[in-house]
Amino acid sequence: MQAILGVLFHFIGGFASGSFYIPYKKVKGWSWETYWLIGGLFSWLIVPPLAAWITIPGFATIIAETKFSTLALTYFFGLLWGIGGLTYGLGVRYLGVSLGSSIILGLCMVFGALIPAIYYQFNPGEGKDTIGMLTGTYWGVTILAGLAICILGIIWCGKAGTQKEKFLQSGTTDTTANQEYKFGIGLLVSIISGILSACFNFGLEAGKPMANTANEIWKAANTGQGEFLFQNNVTYVVVLWGGLTTNLIWCLILNYRNKTFGDYSSKTVPLAKNLLFCALAGTTWFLQFFFYGMGESKLGNGPSSWILHMAFIILVANAWGLILNEWKGTPVKARRNVIIGILLIILSVLVVGYGNSIRN
Repeated sequence: MQAILGVLFHFIGGFASGSFYIPYKKVKGWSWETYWLIGGLFSWLIVPPLAAWITIPGFATIIAETKFSTLALTYFFGLLWGIGGLTYGLGVRYLGVSLGSSIILGLCMVFGALIPAIYYQFNPGEGKDTIGMLTGTYWGVTILAGLAICILGIIWCGKAGTQKEKFLQSGTTDTTANQEYKFGIGLLVSIISGILSACFNFGLEAGKPMANTANEIWKAANTGQGEFLFQNNVTYVVVLWGGLTTNLIWCLILNYRNKTFGDYSSKTVPLAKNLLFCALAGTTWFLQFFFYGMGESKLGNGPSSWILHMAFIILVANAWGLILNEWKGTPVKARRNVIIGILLIILSVLVVGYGNSIRN
């Protein structure tokens, strides 16, 4: 029953992550930086403390009593991850929900597995996998094989992306869904996003003392009830402050550069509807982490939880890609190649999941 609940929570979180960008497509008359910032205020500033307040009594006290060094390191990794989140939005903007999410999340899985393993090789931590463990055990080699398959899938998606770009540049299509498609810049920001998004795990690890405190308080009041489902909600608050800082600065720079400050007060756009869709997108985005924490507490295995989370996001994002006709009218070989790439990424997730399941 615990495992079923864990899978269900991860599916809900994956659905939220794979769907959050959809409401932004309903925003009218605003530049990208405007609606990304407004939605982000809900994602990083408004909803996280609200969720913590609902689930963790006294969460603000926990933060206030945490060592400054812990808060600073958690915030710093949030800053780096914020760049990854910012470029995620750009990647989806220029590549589409389907291709952008597949490349970014595939890379995120790769770097999310390798970067911590390399770090802990030189800075050992209790219960932490090292690169030596990955290369020196059967289960570790299986995981690395899955990562290799993932890279192959990303390459295949990239091949489909170049074919789509050539087709759009040929002028033989009038499909409006692809007006912002730019493969070169989209691939670049997707790579940056995939690398830096791995810093979110470091942020959670750095802020673990806050989650442990929340867990201890809950256990003291609920003897024998297992792990606290919402313990990570207090850590999210600090990590997402870092994400807010990065995105706020960049969006305001773009507002200045593109002279789009007038978006916020324009009377020529449906202001109430725009705010509603941005709030919906931002809230939906945060829900991925809300349910991820719940799923992880049920499955009791961080790496497996992350892999399962990624699998659901890729599936949902690509389902939306089909629904939104992002590949409509493109050559058959392009559609075939992106499907092959997506299947390879999903296969890599399953292989990595198997590697974790056979770990001693």
